[in-house]
Amino acid sequence: MARRAPSGRALAAAPAPSRRLARRVLVLFTLSLSCSYLCYNLLCCCGGSAAPRARCPPVRAAAAKKLLQQSRPCGRAAPAEPPAPPAGSAPGAARPGTKRLPRAIVVGVKKGGTRAVLEFIRVHPDVRALGTEPHFFDRNYHRGLEWYRSLMPRTLDSQITVEKTPSYFVTKEAPRRIFNMSRDTKLIVVVRNPVTRAISDYTQTLSKKPDIPTFEGLTFRNRSLGLVDTSWNAIRIGMYAVHLESWLQYFPLSQIHFVSGEKLITDPAGEMGKVQDFLGIKRVITDKHFYFNKTKGFPCLKKSESSGLPRCLGKSKGRTHVQIDPEVIEQLRDFYRPYNIKFYETVGQDFRWE
Repeated sequence: MARRAPSGRALAAAPAPSRRLARRVLVLFTLSLSCSYLCYNLLCCCGGSAAPRARCPPVRAAAAKKLLQQSRPCGRAAPAEPPAPPAGSAPGAARPGTKRLPRAIVVGVKKGGTRAVLEFIRVHPDVRALGTEPHFFDRNYHRGLEWYRSLMPRTLDSQITVEKTPSYFVTKEAPRRIFNMSRDTKLIVVVRNPVTRAISDYTQTLSKKPDIPTFEGLTFRNRSLGLVDTSWNAIRIGMYAVHLESWLQYFPLSQIHFVSGEKLITDPAGEMGKVQDFLGIKRVITDKHFYFNKTKGFPCLKKSESSGLPRCLGKSKGRTHVQIDPEVIEQLRDFYRPYNIKFYETVGQDFRWE
């Protein structure tokens, strides 16, 4: 019996299951792509959170940033605006305050007690002091005032900047240079019995240069005649009246305060009280800030709330002086006497060194 050929309807119905399968695969593939795209957006734009994407509340910013902030998704915080610098401070300053030229300078004298005055006055909250000696008005004047200013600590409007360089007092150009910086600068001079000061100066030099000549050999041009060598720096510094003349050409006595190096040891609070008055600041540094260190032989600062230890001057301070022939000391007293008397008369203060 002959086999019948399939009809056209049967032929048309045959591929229907394949088309349905193809449509299902296409739908599943499309859903898979959609899910992947949605997950990608959620992870990238919302920091991995499954929460729907939302707009962040607008923040104030410069006009150039508005477009970026309008499209910023939640989960990414806008960068914080940098705090505005304090009034008068330099842009980008890490700390409050401004570097200013000093309003007060401890100009002398070497081995008179200048380091003690600086360390004591730094306790005052209205004073900021440069710890090192800049030597601007004697050695570094060519660097300019901006270099000098850059060395200073930052101060608030209510604070005073202070620096210390004892060699200024015996530098001929220093008074004019300081006056040109500011004629209102307050000057502090710490003075001490010039004979004791010279011995202290020599003792310091001897500790660094053990091979130098003896004190007597450096002091006299002719000891038998009593001729003192005033070219030796240790002797010349103690001729206070001579050096003071240069300063009085530019500054009135009312702008120069003289601290007694001897009283700074026996009555530090009293001497520092006068310094505070001279600077025009409240008397904050008092007896409660000091104690006498018997080992060193001078007062030290008691421990403060911010520091658990008392603060004394360095080991280079309070050295035992070399022994000097009493006859040499007497000759030096005779040499300095007329200079001392003139100094007392000029400043109106008797330091009782005789």
